[in-house]
This record gives sequence, C-alpha cells and structure tokens, in this order.
Amino acid sequence: MIMPRGTDQLLLPVNPLFIAFSLLVALGLEMLPVGRHAASPDLLALVLVFWNVHQPLRVSVGLGFALGLVIDVHQGAVLGQHALAYTLMSFLGIAAHRRLLWFSLPNQALQILPLFLVGHLVALAARLLVGGMFPGWSLLLAPVGEALLWPLVALLLLAPQRRAPDPDENRPL
Repeated sequence: MIMPRGTDQLLLPVNPLFIAFSLLVALGLEMLPVGRHAASPDLLALVLVFWNVHQPLRVSVGLGFALGLVIDVHQGAVLGQHALAYTLMSFLGIAAHRRLLWFSLPNQALQILPLFLVGHLVALAARLLVGGMFPGWSLLLAPVGEALLWPLVALLLLAPQRRAPDPDENRPL
C-alpha cells in the first residue's frame, strides 16, 4: 500500500473507547456554561469531523445527527439546527476523507475550512428560516478558528495511535 505523503510512520488501530471518550469530552466542553459567542469554534463539530475523516466506518453520519440533536436540546436552539449541520459536515468529511489524508496538516486545515463554513451557514439558515436573529458577521470567524485548530486536534487525537520507535533493526516496520 502506498502511504500518503507526510506520514513517516504507521499508526496503530484506534481504540473505539478513545473515540467515544474524545467525543464525550468535546460534548462536555461544548456544554460548559461559559457564554456562547458567535465567533467561538464548535469543538464538537471539529472532533466529529476529525473522526469522520480518520475513521469513517466507526463514526457515521447518524452519530453526527444524534450529537446535533443533543446540542440542540442543550442550547435550546431550533430542534434540528445543529443536527442538520453536523449531518452535513459528517457527510462531507466522509466524502473527502480519502483525498484529505494525502495533504499535510496545514493543507488539510485549508481543505477543511469550506466544510466548516458550509456547516455554520446551514445552521444559520435553519435559524433564520424560523425567525431567529442574525448573530452578526463574526459568525464567519468560527469556521476559521476551527480550521486553525485542526492541526492541533489532529496531533492530539492521533497521539495514542503513533508507534513508538522500534529499536529492533531486523523488523521491516
């Protein structure tokens, strides 16, 4: 198998409990009562799309829908607003996962920026369709923040899968 550029080592298989734990931590951080600003990045969407790109068979569009409903209920938002956005972002992340992994982390962040922008615009459209207020143009800073956090999240969530250097010179991998 040809390895994508930028990967200098093989990764161990991901533990499904680690995926669940990282999504629960992101959900908990999203539910913290720190005051939601339109420009603040959506950490749950970021972690969800990361796992959609890296583990599309384990983290599905249905999980994105369910997590979106949980966020809708928690924030008192229009029911389905985040569910629709997370579903769309999950679908686009899964659709682009093979192509996206060939890029370096900064280039992945540039490639993933339109995906986050579409997700926020869909959530905004759902909010405005039912008569919600426009949160301001600072809403466009949230996808930029998520794209800037992409390399950091990738390094953090892939850290348990990285192989330790093997000192045995007789093993090919």
